[in-house]
Formats: sequence, C-alpha cells, structure tokens
Amino acid sequence: MTLSLAENANTHSPLGPAHERIENERFVLWMGPGDHPSHNVAQRLRLTPETVAATVEEVHGILRERGRYACTWEIGSSATPPDLRERLYDRGMVDHDDPDVVAMVLASPPPPPQPGVEARPVRDVEEYVEAKRVAHAAFGMPPEDPAEVERWRRSWEEEERGSGHRRTFVALIDGRVVAHGTSTYTDHGVTLNGGSTAPDARGRGAYRALVSARWDDAVEHGIPVVVTQAGAMSRPILERVGFVEVARIWILLDDFTSEAPA
Repeated sequence: MTLSLAENANTHSPLGPAHERIENERFVLWMGPGDHPSHNVAQRLRLTPETVAATVEEVHGILRERGRYACTWEIGSSATPPDLRERLYDRGMVDHDDPDVVAMVLASPPPPPQPGVEARPVRDVEEYVEAKRVAHAAFGMPPEDPAEVERWRRSWEEEERGSGHRRTFVALIDGRVVAHGTSTYTDHGVTLNGGSTAPDARGRGAYRALVSARWDDAVEHGIPVVVTQAGAMSRPILERVGFVEVARIWILLDDFTSEAPA
C-alpha cells in the first residue's frame, strides 16, 4: 500500500472541506479548491485502448459541470495501457511543467537540519499566509489577489479546526519564512506535499530542514514512513536525505478551455 500511496497520493489522502474525489475502476479524479490544473488531477489510471477516449470525455464532463476546463493526468508506472501517454498526446494533451516525477519513500531518519535554519509547524494565520505566498511564487502561480489571500485565510481556519489530517510547515532563516511544505496523514504513511523555497533562499538548507521536521512529526504521530513525489529540482535533495525511488509518474496538461462558454 505504501507504493500505491507514493504513486497515487491523492487517491488515498483524506479529503478536506473544499475537496472532492470521484473513483471508479478506471480512474480517480481528485478536485481541490480551485480551477488551476494542479487542483484537478486524474490518476490511478487503469484503462484499455478501447476506453481511453470515453474516459477523457467523462473526466471533461465532470469538470465542466463544476466550471473547470483544465486538469492534469498522472501516468504512473502501473498505469495502463502501456502506451497511454502516447494516446493522450494524440488527444491534444501536452507535457506539464517538469513532467517527469519520481515517487519516493523515506523509511529511516533523514539528516538533521543545518545550523541557522528553523523548521516547524506554522503558528498563526499570518505565518500561514506568508508560507502560501512563498509557495505561490515558487510554483510560478499567477500573481495573488485579495480573493486568493482570503481563500488562504479560510484554508488556515479549516486546517486549525479540521480533523488533524493535514498540517502546514515553514522553514525560517533569520526569522523570515523562506520555505513551505505540508504533511498529509493517512493510514499507510505521511505524504509530503508542496515543498517549495523562495528563490533567493535556495541552497541554504531550508528544504532539507522541512523534510527533517516533517519526519519527526510523522514519528510523533506513530507513522514512521513518509512518501513524496519529486520533480527535477527536489529529487537530488531528497535522494541525499535518504528517499528511495519506487515509481515514475509522467504528468500531462489537459487544457480544454476552448469548450468553456463564451
């Protein structure tokens, strides 16, 4: 089950108040709080050559009903058919930014953080908003607006009064929030998500400190196994702290905004 969690994290993660998940024998469609493609993810794909076209249209229909017109498809090592990526290219999908992702597992303690870097859970809503700003910029998201900040504040409130399935962490250097990451607790391990560092603070150990803090937290929760999905930038760091590759995932962008009402 740890392998499945690493390859298809959204399939196993507890749902938050603004999340939705649709599952059947062919796919899992996870929908987060917004219409950004990364908030709408098709994964755990078990298709046949005959069902690819109908499944794409089914996913589009589900998203159109919710006013969403773009998503990502995560083609894991266990996805079928073997040429699924090529078939989805034929349907107009393209490689997402940094599409070649590695599913990784850490089952032993990572090295401690470097001196001068503090990593811990966020302490209040203002720190949470600042952490989201760091992640927003690091992932190249559109410029924030007041409505976005208000959503972040509501998200903090939901996390604080939630069922304890998710926790946000920050890394600080000289008292400044420079990195962001989250832990999601499942029955099979803890998923590390959203690891991101401000560009001017990279190379100073903030990302590694976040891994260490979240590992310690997982142990305190009695779940000493953490999984994550790593792109080209984070993969070398994670390998150095002890993560082991267990699967590969190729991410495609499926943008069908041309179907949106005028």
